[in-house]
Amino acid sequence: MPQPADDRLIVALDVPNAIAGLELAEQIGDAVSFYKIGLGMLTGGGLALANELKDEHGKRIFLDMKLFDIGATVEAAVRGLAQFNHDFLTVHGDPHVVRAAATGKAGSDMKILAVTILTSLDRDDLDASCIKAGSITDLVQERAGLALSNGADGVIASPQEAALIRALPEAEGKLIVTPGVRPVGADLGDQKRVTTSAQAIANGADHVVVGRPVWQASNARAAAQAITAEMRSPQAARPNA
Repeated sequence: MPQPADDRLIVALDVPNAIAGLELAEQIGDAVSFYKIGLGMLTGGGLALANELKDEHGKRIFLDMKLFDIGATVEAAVRGLAQFNHDFLTVHGDPHVVRAAATGKAGSDMKILAVTILTSLDRDDLDASCIKAGSITDLVQERAGLALSNGADGVIASPQEAALIRALPEAEGKLIVTPGVRPVGADLGDQKRVTTSAQAIANGADHVVVGRPVWQASNARAAAQAITAEMRSPQAARPNA
């Protein structure tokens, strides 16, 4: 008898529009219970797809909007999105943004996840953007601690930094969600700080986000099931769990 979907796996529906996203979700079927819908699909019916997957198919939804603006605007945007009762929403991890988002989601169960440093960036990218000196690892830890202490329900971070964030006092009872996850042998694409799903879970991640290795596969359902199996393997056991 097949095992139920493991909601630690979040599949990113990074496809052109809601029609393609729904077709992909239908191909995967009950192998996945949690989907991410990002900014790239916003003008292609992404919010409508999110609502349909949640309300009609019983899926959990992660809105990856990475909101950033003045506090009042972030608060208003989050308040508007919170009415749909989705599960996760990303904002940038700057303290003023996180505080505004926490205020905007008041009264809902939606979790605010703060972005530390995008997993597609390395130190050269940060230098080009005039970001202060220091290793990415140190900056991610610092930003994660600030975001969590200012009201974030969790953080988005590279799986390579998950263990360090999990060790922060501010991270107790909080979520760590890791993009930049690739199965063994998979193309890295534009990701620069990656690891496998098993290692991400072992490092302390609560959820892993996988996109291209699923939706570019010839059999998306089988690809998702393989990642789930990897997360349930002995290699995913946390040393101190």
